[in-house]
Amino acid sequence: MPRFPSFRNGRFVLNLLQMKKYNSQALLEQLQADIRQLVLIANKLKSEDPGVLLEQPAPGKWNVVQVLEHLNSYGRYYIPAIEKSLQENKPATVMFKPGFIGDYFTKMLSPSEKGTVKYKMKAPKDHRPSPHLDHQPVLKTFLEQQQTLLELLEKAKSKNIGRIRTPITLSRFIKLKLGDTFRFLIAHEQRHFIQISNTMANVKKSNVLSLTL
Repeated sequence: MPRFPSFRNGRFVLNLLQMKKYNSQALLEQLQADIRQLVLIANKLKSEDPGVLLEQPAPGKWNVVQVLEHLNSYGRYYIPAIEKSLQENKPATVMFKPGFIGDYFTKMLSPSEKGTVKYKMKAPKDHRPSPHLDHQPVLKTFLEQQQTLLELLEKAKSKNIGRIRTPITLSRFIKLKLGDTFRFLIAHEQRHFIQISNTMANVKKSNVLSLTL
């Protein structure tokens, strides 16, 4: 996940000036569509050779299962945090305006329009996955978390996603607007699914080359 932005950073100031408002319902529905696309890809992974999912593309690089477990580690924190925040009785409003930090995090994490990762980031120690994982429970957990997120997004349609806030993993004292929490959490998943796609391609290419030698 990204570090806190520097307010002296010209790019950050530009991001603040470019922030736009969203129709709350349309935003939540788009985020649901984004999750369904990730679920579709994850379900296809279940039919892949486990050896491919567990093979590192290069020494020190995460395999596919490790990437998924990294995402699961964030889900274990944010899903309960979102569930708790949704208990607040704050009725929905038509429009949602992102917060400064939440919008910055989302833009930092979101893939480019060309489907590439814009900025490289180092995972915090407590979100670095073990190299010894069983692919089946990791995939199962990921899919279960996505189903829960879909349900939470549906529930959020009746709530004020601009006034309800959730604490972040970097600091429990800092809270983001619920709409921003959903936005950057799903952008984080999309970012790592690009990594999964690249990892799969590199592993399969390496296996083909090994067979031809």
